[in-house]
Amino acid sequence: MTDHSGVSFPGMANADTDPAGRPSSARIYDALLGGNHNFAADREAAQHLLAAIPGAGEMARANRAFLNRAVQFLLDRGVHQFLDIGSGIPTVGNVHEIAQRRIPDARVVYVDIDPVAVAHSNDILKDNPWAVAVQADMRFPEAILDHPGVRRLLDLGEPVGLLLVAMLHFVPDDDAYPAVERLRAALPPGSYIVISHGVSDTPSDAALDKVTALYRRTDVSTAHGRDRESILRFFGDADLVPPGLVWVHEWPDPADGDPHGMAVVAAVGRITPPS
Repeated sequence: MTDHSGVSFPGMANADTDPAGRPSSARIYDALLGGNHNFAADREAAQHLLAAIPGAGEMARANRAFLNRAVQFLLDRGVHQFLDIGSGIPTVGNVHEIAQRRIPDARVVYVDIDPVAVAHSNDILKDNPWAVAVQADMRFPEAILDHPGVRRLLDLGEPVGLLLVAMLHFVPDDDAYPAVERLRAALPPGSYIVISHGVSDTPSDAALDKVTALYRRTDVSTAHGRDRESILRFFGDADLVPPGLVWVHEWPDPADGDPHGMAVVAAVGRITPPS
């Protein structure tokens, strides 16, 4: 079988050539969160992103808070294993910390295309037997599902939390929809799919153009929001957990949110047995 782990998106420069000189989507996100697993090029890109979308830092923090709430929600429903695709760098407040604080042997596999993010992640996780990071490209879901790290830690016969948090807007339609469909199909009933996604009907066209140009210089080479109907397509026939697709900081309680300046939506869906 062809090994598609770690392959690049179309137009992506070799991420191994000069990781310190080329911004990475994972490390830009880390910079927005105030983390220290990033290079000067990532911090500069984060500043350009903030200039285009001043609320980008707030959105990153709201997205991280949503991840926390979603993982807690899944733990409450008996899900003790997680596949986090497009995970970036698992620094403070990420999935293994949230899950293992309550369930010490909760199992977490982080998947990212960026070799530097994966190397940082595995350094952080080196003493954690129940969490690992693997380098793979979500356009090739079979390579993820068959990866030895995934097979070692996750039992795909038991419910899994599939986390696609703030990453699908980096993947073109022709790749994103088939990949998510295949990943969703691999999950047993009782599993959940968790998505947050940039929505296209909030930022100005000028801001979108700047963001697109910025990410063209990174490892993913593209970034584009989708409208709500297009985002809901990723859930297929999964049952959306109330309140459905809402602003990322409103889930699961829309009464708590002020959508001013927000450009990210989120939802959680439950995989049910076929009818």
